[in-house]
Amino acid sequence: MTPPPGWYRDPHAPHLERWWDGTAWTEHRRAPGPAAGPVPPSPGGAGGRAGAVALTTAGAVLVAAIVTGAVFLGGDDDGPRAGAGPTAATSVPAPRTPSPSASPSEDPGVVVDQLNGITFPLLDGWVRPENVVEEDAVMTTEGTYDCPGDGTVCRHGLVISRTVTESDETSPELLAEEDIAEAADEAFHEDATGRRPYGGIESHRVVGAGPVAVAGRAGYFVRWRVTTAEGPGGYVQSLVFPSSVGTESPVVVRYVFDAGEDGPPLADMDRITEGIRSLTDADSGGGVGSSIGPAD
Repeated sequence: MTPPPGWYRDPHAPHLERWWDGTAWTEHRRAPGPAAGPVPPSPGGAGGRAGAVALTTAGAVLVAAIVTGAVFLGGDDDGPRAGAGPTAATSVPAPRTPSPSASPSEDPGVVVDQLNGITFPLLDGWVRPENVVEEDAVMTTEGTYDCPGDGTVCRHGLVISRTVTESDETSPELLAEEDIAEAADEAFHEDATGRRPYGGIESHRVVGAGPVAVAGRAGYFVRWRVTTAEGPGGYVQSLVFPSSVGTESPVVVRYVFDAGEDGPPLADMDRITEGIRSLTDADSGGGVGSSIGPAD
């Protein structure tokens, strides 16, 4: 018969006790519990105490012999062989600490922006930001490359989400038109350290602008095609719409895409915008308006 669960002398380390779960040895080990207290003296006085000591010693020898036999007859780490299980220890097994329940796994296809109360779809080729110096980045393209100008490493695509706090303006159209120049400068002209990863901006042209519905709210976007001194240049877009949380302060989402064959598909700007959802209005729909068309 298989021995019941309990603490037993470890067959591989007799100076320790090991937990037997009823079918196999576990990895839980401990030092043997404290020895039993002294046996009360019998009415016979000193002779009674001597007899108690002798009885205790004989009992210890018997237990040791039983345990030794269990060690030789017991199995390996896969558990003792049938009919030769370990001898139960006298101590009570310590209660097991329950493992914490696993939290629900994060949706691998969604990036959550708790501050602005929105979520973004994580498209193929895009990942959550790691080791990114840009503040408030919500996603980047996979991998990096050596910047063509004065810089260390660059990424082919970047999406940033920010709350508009330094302007009294609330019109998405005016805010987008104000933000686009700063967005282009930070992305393609000069970074926060004073470097010019693309050699600076030489020119730009507007390739798209217009109203857009984002998570059921009326927004506005402006998109530029930027020509840089080095490299293929790129695209930058400022998208502004009212937040669904707090005081409904406007949210600006910046898109920075490298141009050329190594950059992400320009249509990803529209796909990401279409997939933006409000945390409080998950079923409100949203998406880009019909005014957005293909850009070169």
